[in-house]
Amino acid sequence: MSQTPPFKVFSGTNSRYLAEKICNSLGCELGQMNIQHFADGEFAVSFEESIRGCQVYLVQSTFPNSDNLMELLLMIDAAKRASAKSIVAVVPYFGWARQDRKDKPRVSIAAKLLADILSVAGINRLITMDLHADQIQGFFDVPVDHLYASSVFIPYIQSLNLKDMVVATPDVGGSKRASTYAKYLGVPLVLCHKQRAKANVVESMTVIGDVEGKNVILVDDMVDTAGTITKAADLMMSKGALSVRAIASHAVMSDPATERVQNSSMTEMIFTDSIPYNKQCDKVHIISIADLFADTIRRVYENKSISSQYLL
Repeated sequence: MSQTPPFKVFSGTNSRYLAEKICNSLGCELGQMNIQHFADGEFAVSFEESIRGCQVYLVQSTFPNSDNLMELLLMIDAAKRASAKSIVAVVPYFGWARQDRKDKPRVSIAAKLLADILSVAGINRLITMDLHADQIQGFFDVPVDHLYASSVFIPYIQSLNLKDMVVATPDVGGSKRASTYAKYLGVPLVLCHKQRAKANVVESMTVIGDVEGKNVILVDDMVDTAGTITKAADLMMSKGALSVRAIASHAVMSDPATERVQNSSMTEMIFTDSIPYNKQCDKVHIISIADLFADTIRRVYENKSISSQYLL
């Protein structure tokens, strides 16, 4: 009798590039599955190999459009009906996370809704990275392994050997994250205070702290239209900063984000590959999180602690 593999890794359509790198790091083959598309926009998911009794890892970020989320849900349902022993959703970028509370009357809390949907679909565990708000973990009734991109960003920042460095945040909401980086690196923290005219439109911004003669590292969890982060970079350069670099976990990069980054005064924009970034921009640098997720998958399967993954 042939021995059943201890776990299998599968991927949705648009996260295959990352799943292949994760499997390469794990030293295993990416599982075979078929996603059939129909003329009306519907699609069907099927596993092309037995997963009975297996611990199944489904790699799929839920970035726009919604097909990526729907693919993940169908993959979970198919795995459950194919008698998988356990189903772990590996979601490097957890979409809709900015809707984590009622910030005005009569709005949905989409992050909670997604947590409910994934749980009902049948996941036993979630592995994700840099949620927009840490408390989203509490929306789930299954274990959540919440990883941080700091484990790949910190070594890169240190390799730059920058003198007179300060860590900054493009808005007050990210001050906790930036403060953690600043404390770890032993450098000062600078804040930006912004006022929005409406969603994705910054009305005004001010810098709280001294950036003159400093090399600035802007820290954020995601960049969508890049309006805030490029405005912050330009403002800091106007205040006498020597250079401004930005690190952000998720490259949402909705148009015209690439153009804004290219035309901004920042030296470099560093992302992870949690979301595929296929546009051309000389200032964008991508660092892979494949090894981070591969190691986490291995530790979860072997029931080992993942606390050593956290630098901050």
